[in-house]
Amino acid sequence: MKELVVKAGREKSLRRRHPWIFSGAVASVSGGVKSGETVTVRTGDGTFLAHAAFSPQSQIVGRVWSFKESEVIDAAFFATRLRTAAQARGAIRNTDALRLIHAESDGLPGIIVDRYGDVLVAQFMTAGAEFWRETVIDSLVSVTGVVNVFERSDADVRTLEGLGPRTGVVRGAVPEAPLVIAENGLKFNVDVRTGHKTGFYIDQRDNRALVRQLAAGRDVLNCFCYTGAISVAALAGGATHALSIDSSGVALQLGVENMRLNGIDPARSEWMEADVFAALRLLRDKARAFDLIILDPPKFAPTVQFVEKAARAYKDINLLAFKLLRPGGMLATFSCSGGVSPDLFQKIVAGAALDAGVDAQILKRLGPGEDHPVALSFPEGDYLKGLLIRRL
Repeated sequence: MKELVVKAGREKSLRRRHPWIFSGAVASVSGGVKSGETVTVRTGDGTFLAHAAFSPQSQIVGRVWSFKESEVIDAAFFATRLRTAAQARGAIRNTDALRLIHAESDGLPGIIVDRYGDVLVAQFMTAGAEFWRETVIDSLVSVTGVVNVFERSDADVRTLEGLGPRTGVVRGAVPEAPLVIAENGLKFNVDVRTGHKTGFYIDQRDNRALVRQLAAGRDVLNCFCYTGAISVAALAGGATHALSIDSSGVALQLGVENMRLNGIDPARSEWMEADVFAALRLLRDKARAFDLIILDPPKFAPTVQFVEKAARAYKDINLLAFKLLRPGGMLATFSCSGGVSPDLFQKIVAGAALDAGVDAQILKRLGPGEDHPVALSFPEGDYLKGLLIRRL
C-alpha cells in the first residue's frame, strides 16, 4: 500500500482539514509511490488522516484529495467533484466568463478551470493534478458539455513540482484570435493563448461593476490596467475620461479594441505604455489629479519570503496614488499576493496615506466574486483583497 506517515504532533492541521502536508511533517513514505500518485496519509499508530497526491519535489509533499477513508480517488471521484463545482456556479448570471474550478477551495488542489463561452481554459499546477490530467479533461467535457479545451499549464509554480510548462489545444478547437466574452452588458477580448492567467481577470468582475457604479462624472486613472476592462466599465458608467497604464503594449492594443467593441468614443480614453511606478511619479511631477484611481498590480509577493519587498512596492504605489487623488476622490486598491494578509495590506495602505499627508476612510472591502469561493479550512485561498477608500 502506498502510504505517507506524518510525524507525531504534525497531524493537527490535517485534523483541521487543511489540505497541505509540508515535507518537514513527513516521517516516512512507503509503497514505491511515484510523483502524482495517491497516498493514504496516516499517523504513526496507523490512524487514517487523508488521501493525498504525492509530490516529492515540492515543499508541499502532499495535497489532500479527500478526508474520507472510504472515498476512492478515481475517475468517478473527479467527475463528482467537477460536477459539484460546476453546479455551484449555476446561479451566476449576466456573464459567459466564470471560474468553474478553484483548486483547493473546490477540493481539487492544483486544478483551475475558467470558462469563456464555449471554451474551457484549464491549468494543472501540481504533480497530482498532472497525474490525473487526462481524466480531468475528459470529465470536464462530459460534465459541462463544452468540447473546446485549451491548456495553460505555464505558471512558474509548476517548476516547484518538477514540471515543465505546457500550453495548447487539448480538445476540440480554439481560434487563434482573441475570444469575445460578455459581462454585464459589456464585451471584452480574451487572449486565452498568451494573456495573463487564463486570459482575463475573471476575479475582478464584481469590482468592475462597482467601478461602473461609481464612475459617473469622474476622471479615472487605471494602473496595471492589462486590457483595460475596468477602464471600459468606468467609461460605460459615465466617467469623463480614463487614463490606462500598463507595461504591455500588446495588452493596451486589446484595450483599445475593447473600447471599440463597446462603442466608446476613443477621445474619452488615453493609453500609456510605461512602468507604472515611473508613470505615477511623472504624473505627480506634472501635477495631474484624478477623481477615481484603480491600483491592481501583479503578484508582488508569491510567498511569505517576498512580503517585505512587496510591502515596500505596495506602499510606494499607494502613496503616489494618494498624492494624485483629489479630495473627495476614491481609490480602489488591490493585492493578489497570497503572502500579504488583509490586515497587513490595510496597514500598508494606511501607512501610505499617512506619508502622503492625507486623511482617508475605508468605504468597502473588496474581493473576488462567488465563483472564487474560499474554503474555511484553507485561508490561503483568499488571495485577492482590496479596499475602496475615500480621500477626505
